[in-house]
Amino acid sequence: MHILGHDDPGATGRVRATTVVAVRRDAAVAMGADGQVTMGDTVVKGTATKVRTLRGGRILAGFAGGVADAFTLFEKLEEKLERHPGNLTRACVELAKEWRMDRYLRRLDALLLVADADHLFLVSGDGNVLEPDEDVAAIGSGGAYALAAARALRAHTDLPPAGIVREALGIAAEICIYSNDRITVLDLEAKEETPA
Repeated sequence: MHILGHDDPGATGRVRATTVVAVRRDAAVAMGADGQVTMGDTVVKGTATKVRTLRGGRILAGFAGGVADAFTLFEKLEEKLERHPGNLTRACVELAKEWRMDRYLRRLDALLLVADADHLFLVSGDGNVLEPDEDVAAIGSGGAYALAAARALRAHTDLPPAGIVREALGIAAEICIYSNDRITVLDLEAKEETPA
């Protein structure tokens, strides 16, 4: 699986940044993100929340890209989940199809990670719904660093998914200038937010 970025590093005035990572192990799944929002070469917020629960805490979703765009996509995903209850795969495929074909949605600048106890997907506006083989996925400017760290931690430690996510985000924050160490991790088992 490859990591998708979301904007031009030289662009000014555009929101750039983030690192979102998700890990599944057995029946447990966790997703987390840093809190930094950057416009051009300025940090405008350090405590943004880029991950959330959906469907009564049964699904985790995170985004990289424009905040308003991501919230629009979260609303669309919720609609798809209502039409296809209990079928995250179908809901993600239907979202990707609409996102790619709809004239308005096509312009949205975001990537989504979506997970439940059984699946982990990266959803993009070009119609892709990717399920990684390793049960680890990451997006955003620090995604490649977090992905590498999370894969290594999952393969060589007994850490639970939430621990892997937290450590991987910490490593990415040390490398990626568009990510910080104000980390939020959501865990489906705990069903609660655990700020660092």
